[in-house]
This record gives sequence, structure tokens and C-alpha cells, in this order.
Amino acid sequence: MLDISKSSGVMDEARRASEICNACRYCESYCPVFPDMFTRRAFSDGDLGHLANLCHNCKGCWHACQYAPPHEFGLNLPATLARVRVETYAEHAWPRPLGRLFERNGAVVSMVTALALAAVMIASILLIENDVLTGVHRGEGAFYAVIPHNTMVWLGGLTFGWAILAMILGVVSYWRVHGGGRVTLGTVTAALKDAATTRHLGSGGEGCNDLNDGHIQARRYGHLLTMWGFLLCFAATSAGTVMDYGLGWQAPYSWYSMPVVLGTVGGVMLMIGTGWLFAVKLRTEPGPDARELWGMDTGLLALLFFTAGTGLALLFWRHTSAMGWLLAIHLGFVLALFVTLPYGKMVHGVYRLAALVHFHAETRD
Repeated sequence: MLDISKSSGVMDEARRASEICNACRYCESYCPVFPDMFTRRAFSDGDLGHLANLCHNCKGCWHACQYAPPHEFGLNLPATLARVRVETYAEHAWPRPLGRLFERNGAVVSMVTALALAAVMIASILLIENDVLTGVHRGEGAFYAVIPHNTMVWLGGLTFGWAILAMILGVVSYWRVHGGGRVTLGTVTAALKDAATTRHLGSGGEGCNDLNDGHIQARRYGHLLTMWGFLLCFAATSAGTVMDYGLGWQAPYSWYSMPVVLGTVGGVMLMIGTGWLFAVKLRTEPGPDARELWGMDTGLLALLFFTAGTGLALLFWRHTSAMGWLLAIHLGFVLALFVTLPYGKMVHGVYRLAALVHFHAETRD
């Protein structure tokens, strides 16, 4: 298992690179990583984990660096910090043994998705009568005529609850090692503002250097669409929960209801954003990229894309005979997403937010 409690080769390389950067200081104004780095004279594993999660992987420093290959120093800070980030994910995973899932995350996501889909489909065939599964269901509670309400609540609640618990315990463990400073309303607000606007995705906001030494905003826009699309989908689910348990109104809801409007807009944004990010990744310059981590990145993008896509398909064909199968397929993707959330690229959001809180706490102390 990846282990940062004892300095690994990746941590040693990150320390070497940080020491060279600390002596050079050419990139001081590029992003929060460098001013934070330059306040240190030595780099513990905790410092390196913090800097790695503060890095937004814009790759600007790679193109500016006079010590990048073919220089004999062979400095590649973006790829090195990307590898350190994954080590922090594995180190702080809960339960700890499941940190191994980060090593081959792309394969794990594919396997879990396939198993979740297969389990839901087989259960649908065996437990649901064919005329119910392929029938046309309309009106309030139509979804539950196919899959009982309690079944969906327990499956979704247990898997999502596990994901949230694991991510909370992971970020608490991360903070104990890599965090620090006073956590105040001001530091949290500043970090949330940075995250909400992705303003650090590109040196000073000009954009990332994904394709060459020119700045582009493509990855920033893709991140914004994906992040806000996911949050709108979550808001749609929350609104549906309130309408169901608070008001006694069961799904499916009308086209103009809050869950449907939020879910439709969020789902479209999520599909466009993940597709956009995948297209950028295919064109990304290989030099500063840690290609061995592609499985983790693309696994999450694919899972989010198909979760949103099957949800939209279910919405548009909910009053047809395809509804039963679409509901089963969508449920399979949702369960796979929930199960893999704490052990995939999605955790970068909570760790990066913690790193931003730490950064603002340090700058205000």
C-alpha cells in the first residue's frame, strides 16, 4: 500500500523538487503553492502533502521552469505533486486497508460499476415480475411500482452514508497530518470562495497550460460545469427528499417541480463538464502529466457522465415501457458512484478544500 508515514521515493522526489524551487523562486506569483512553499526552510511529509493538495495542476510552472527536462535536474513539479496527492489519498483512506484501492483505481471503478449493474439487473429479473418491469407506470409513486421505496432508500442511504462517513474521517485524518493554523469563519469562507470559482486553476486566473505554454480556460470551465452540475443534482435529490418525507409527495414529479428542474440542469451540466474534461485530458501535453494516474481520473469522469446520462434518460422516458430497465440501470450507476466516492478522484475536492483552509489560515497568522 502507498505509505507516506515513511518517506517513499515519491516523497523524496517531492522534497528534492521543493528544495530546488525554494532556492529559485522564479514561480513565486504563479499560484498559492509557491508563496506557501517559500515560507518553509525544510519540508516534512506533512508539508509536502499539504503543498500537493494545494496544487491545482495548472502546469504553468512546468513551462516556466529552467530546470525541467532536458536539464540534468529533470524537475517535473506538476507530475510529482500529482503522485504525492494520490499517496495522501491512500494514507488517509478509511478504513485504512481500502487505501489500496487507489493504486489501481481505474480498474476498481470499472469492476465495481460492472458488479453493481449486474447485481441490480439480476435482482430486477429475479424479483420483479416481467409485466411490472416492462409495464407503463404513471402517476405518483410510479417508480416504486417497479422497485419498492424502502429498497431504494436503504440501498442509497447505506452506500451514500458510508461514503460521507469515510470521506469525513479521511479529511479529519488528513488535517491532523497536513493541516494547521486557526480555522475561522474567514478562512473557511475564503477557501469556499476559491473552490466555488476555481480561481487557482491557472496561474493567477489566466488559465491552465494543458496543451502547450499558452493559457487556456478549458479545464477551468469543465471543472465549473462538473462541480456545479454535481451540486445541482445533489440539490435535486435533497429537494425530492423534503417533498417526499416532509410533504408526502412521491416521485416522479412534474417537469416544473424543483427536483426535476434542478436535476435536469445539473445533469446536462454534468455531462457537458465531464465530456469536456475528458476531451481536454486526451489532448493534454504528456510532459508534465502523470499518465499512470489516468485510470483514476477517467474512471470518475465516466461514472459521473453515465450516472447523469442514465438519470436524464429515466426522466425523459419515465412514462414508457423502458422505465423499469432505465431505473435499474440508473440505480446501478448511482450505487457504484456512492461506493467508490471515498476511494477515487472525488476525494480531491475535500482534501483541496482543506488545503485551501490551511493556506488562508497560514497567510492570516
